[in-house]
Amino acid sequence: MKKAKILNACLTAALTLTMVAGCGNNAQGQSSTETPAAEDTETTAQTAAESEDGSEVAGEINVFIAASLSDVMEEVASAFNETYPNVEILFNADSSGTLMTQIEEGFECDIFFSAAQTQMNELEEKGFIVDGTRKDVVNNQVCVVTYKDSDTAVTGLEDIGNAKSIALADGSVPVGRYTRQAMVNAGMLPETDDPAAITTQEISDALGGVEISEQGNVSKVRTAVIEGSCEVGTVYYSDTYGFEDDLDILEMVSYDLTGNVIYPVCRIQNDQADETVNVAADAFYVFIISDEAKAIFDQYLFDTNV
Repeated sequence: MKKAKILNACLTAALTLTMVAGCGNNAQGQSSTETPAAEDTETTAQTAAESEDGSEVAGEINVFIAASLSDVMEEVASAFNETYPNVEILFNADSSGTLMTQIEEGFECDIFFSAAQTQMNELEEKGFIVDGTRKDVVNNQVCVVTYKDSDTAVTGLEDIGNAKSIALADGSVPVGRYTRQAMVNAGMLPETDDPAAITTQEISDALGGVEISEQGNVSKVRTAVIEGSCEVGTVYYSDTYGFEDDLDILEMVSYDLTGNVIYPVCRIQNDQADETVNVAADAFYVFIISDEAKAIFDQYLFDTNV
């Protein structure tokens, strides 16, 4: 069984140069190898499934995933490889905003699995998404957490300013935006049309000058809290899976404050992919939205009732 690999978010300059001509041309409708449309995706995936053990399907596919999906997608990929042992899945895990920018700049990508709709909306508007392949897969929930037995005075979001220090993702990161939205709705921050634009300094000032350590993705927030460099932080409920001995959940922030935390997936138009790669990518895309994958997401504390 081939094990999926997590790629470093900082891909090499050489890789960038080879890819800039690819996805960047998609928005202008210039492509040399067209990724199949939605109706073809399930057809090619079904054809792949009907091959003996899926062994006839082979290739290397690039899957961009929100950082909060890293652990669960390793298991999803492992389950997929039981049927498709010759498909190698290269994961690029980072904040959804960073991944969106990489796709727009031409990084080679076959599947994008975002932690928010905002980034998916922009890519769709610019023509990077294969028509009809955008699907909502899971819901999540923002949590206020602290390291185990911290004795913090914080009980949840509304008194988070009582902490000595806070780990908070920046506004371009979905969990950072959801946290800001919750603070606005709770009356902790002033009303605004774009909560993502609220700076870390503005939040610190509103909370009485508390020290805030800005992080580039939700996994870094979790690490900062577990290591004790920050007293509290906001992560997703799914990020606490497997870290029950390291983290205490102080509050599950209400959807009334954050709104739903929906994760959509889609196929990305990849000009550099040949038919073999497209078949492999289609098969994995269909697996991600399957009942078998849903059971894995449930295990990792995601809500699949979307």
